Amino acid sequence: MLKLYGVGRSRASIVQWYLEELAIPYEFVVLDLQAGDLSQPTFLAINPFAKVPAIVDGDFTLWESGAILMYLAEKYGHELDSTEKRATIAQWVLFANSTLATGIFVEANRAREMPRLMKPLNELFERQPFVLGDQFSVADVAVGSLLSYIPMMLKLDLSEYPNVTAYMNRMAERLAFEKAIGGRS
Repeated sequence: MLKLYGVGRSRASIVQWYLEELAIPYEFVVLDLQAGDLSQPTFLAINPFAKVPAIVDGDFTLWESGAILMYLAEKYGHELDSTEKRATIAQWVLFANSTLATGIFVEANRAREMPRLMKPLNELFERQPFVLGDQFSVADVAVGSLLSYIPMMLKLDLSEYPNVTAYMNRMAERLAFEKAIGGRS
C-alpha cells in the first residue's frame, strides 16, 4: 500500500487531496516534528532533506509535492496521455509550487506579484471552471490547494478576483478536498 508521510499543516495535504480524488488506498503516516521524526534515519532514507511530503509506493520513494502529484497522475490518474498533456500539467504544477507560492506567500513579493498572478487567473476562471478547461485535473489540485491556503493563512482581500474566489469555492466543495484540506484553519 502506498504510504504518504506528512505533518500537520504541510504540503502533504495537497498530495492527500489528490490521493483522495484518485480513490486509491494509501496510509497517511503522520510524523511528529516535536519528537524529531523528520531527522530519524528511517525517514532520512526516504527524504535526506528531512522534508514532507514524501511517499513510498512499493519499492519507490519520492519527495516534493509537485513531483509526487506528477507521479500519481501518470501512474494512477491516467491524465497524462500525451507529451503535450504532460508538459501542460507540469507547467501548472510547477507554476503553483514556484511562481504562485512565492508570489503570494513570500511577503516581500506579495504586493508586486499578487496582482500579476491573480488577474490572469481571474480571467482564466471567467472563461472556464477548471485550470485546463471543463474537466478537473491534477493541475487543479496544485493550483487550487495553494489558492485555498490564502484565506486559511493570510486572510487577504480577494474581492477584486471574484472568479478566483468562485474557483476556490468549487474546489472546497469537492469531497476529497474536504477530507484532506477543508476545515483547517
